[in-house]
Amino acid sequence: MKFGTVPVELSEGAIVAHAIKRDGLVLKKGERISAQDIARLQAADIADVVVAHLDEDDVGEDVAALMLAQALAGEHIRVETPFTGRSNLFAKADGLLTLEPKVIDRVNALDERVTIATLPRYRAVVAGEMVATVKIIPFAIPEKLVNKALHILGDVQIAIAPFQPLRIGVISTLLPGLKTSVVDKTLRVLAERLRIAQAEIVAEVRVPHETEALSSAMQVMAPAVDLVIVFGASAITDRRDVIPAALEASGGCIEQLGMPVDPGNLLLFGTLADGIPILGAPGCARSPVENGFDWVLQRLLAGLTVSAADIRAMGVGGLLMEIISRPQPREGGSLPKDANSKDVKSNV
Repeated sequence: MKFGTVPVELSEGAIVAHAIKRDGLVLKKGERISAQDIARLQAADIADVVVAHLDEDDVGEDVAALMLAQALAGEHIRVETPFTGRSNLFAKADGLLTLEPKVIDRVNALDERVTIATLPRYRAVVAGEMVATVKIIPFAIPEKLVNKALHILGDVQIAIAPFQPLRIGVISTLLPGLKTSVVDKTLRVLAERLRIAQAEIVAEVRVPHETEALSSAMQVMAPAVDLVIVFGASAITDRRDVIPAALEASGGCIEQLGMPVDPGNLLLFGTLADGIPILGAPGCARSPVENGFDWVLQRLLAGLTVSAADIRAMGVGGLLMEIISRPQPREGGSLPKDANSKDVKSNV
């Protein structure tokens, strides 16, 4: 592509680089200059114009943007008609955005003329929300550059993992001093979290904070649900503590204890004997404020596989907004009044 100032008489077929407005004459940026336009420009005493002349092997900005956007679009993604070198991608379903950041980075590193911007990986989105945009910076790029970008993308696509209306079972363990109102509020907060996926709490029990009682409750509940969540009356501090011990006693397996997300450090993830996933919720999950529990819960609600490696990779970006009502905030000093409440027995 050739770009620069040329005499008006030599501009036919070229692309207007900057909008031209004079004495009723209007040529918009990106328009092709016709023979009639040249006559109008000359009549307006305009001698030179800044234009772009495409080479034979150039692909126009809109075509190039559309080609890359269509290559990127996976399941439950809609591609918008391109305009001024930009093609936007939208979610067609509620769910989690899935993509490969390293591949997107490689395309963006290929050439400054080709750009792809997306929402963060695993961001929860709703149908109709924009999730990515492809923008070609100049008016055209060489076909070989388009092909290089397409080659890097390969079969990698941006997609939506739709949320699923899972059946949720909740077990709350109890200790003296833990008010019923705290457990009730926790269930309401969880139900609100599940609304995004139209998932429901279909089973709920409360048992003493003891290994044997909790293990028995896990075994009874598992056949009737798709996911079990345990809210402990006390935070998990060791793999030999009540909740992880009960999981293993039930025949289940601990996949990961702890996560590099704060609030949310004290989360337990595992599977019951029949393969049903189970979450030992950190104390911060009693709050509606975003925390590490949300990140794992949303992946499970979207039907995505969760591994210990996945959880351990959440550290970058895992320092979230402080929940001031938890008993042990990050920073020292006096605690907020509600942080000293005896109703809250677990922290992160």
